[in-house]
Amino acid sequence: MRRKASIEMVLDCSDPETLVRFWQAALGYRVHYAAQSLVVLVPDDGEGSPLLLQQVPEPKAGKNRMHLDIVSDDIEAGAERLKSLGARRLHDGVRTFDRVRWVVMADPEDNEFCVTTGVEW
Repeated sequence: MRRKASIEMVLDCSDPETLVRFWQAALGYRVHYAAQSLVVLVPDDGEGSPLLLQQVPEPKAGKNRMHLDIVSDDIEAGAERLKSLGARRLHDGVRTFDRVRWVVMADPEDNEFCVTTGVEW
């Protein structure tokens, strides 16, 4: 029997222990496993994909090829909440494409992510 594909998100970083508080609060996740070089966060309610914070030796260079989107009904309120946790906004205003709206932000290690209304399908 074939299993349906699922996704685990892995974020390379220099210090997982520094980012764990930010991503835990940003997503409403809890720590499932923690070591110096790897922290696994999972949804409190069991719905969603795990996020692994994985230590890598090289520094971040350039824009992320893949990033996380945090879906929110209120983009500005979501962005302000994440700023209070240590994120920073990377541009003014709200960007749009069709009915999707978003703001680009960076976590405390400058990994880009978006606060977005999300894709409806």
